[in-house]
Amino acid sequence: MPRKCQVTGKIPVRGNSYALRGIAKKKKGVGLKVTGIKRRRFNPNLVKKKFWFPEENRFVTLTVTTNGMRTMMKHGMAAIVRDLRNKGETV
Repeated sequence: MPRKCQVTGKIPVRGNSYALRGIAKKKKGVGLKVTGIKRRRFNPNLVKKKFWFPEENRFVTLTVTTNGMRTMMKHGMAAIVRDLRNKGETV
């Protein structure tokens, strides 16, 4: 299963990690210099969690981000499950 939130659709994104050297100007130095750049991934905060679905009287297991859990609390479980089924995902 891919690293993707089922509710919000968040996926890992790529970025840079910088190695710095020197003393900052506000600490009376000559400034920070970038001495190395590495590629890295910013992974979403995914959690595999079981939610109670009262309309069908059962638990539903979803892989969601913590932001996706807040979205579920705002819109309700029935609306989220309806959207997932319209996308073609099995819930």
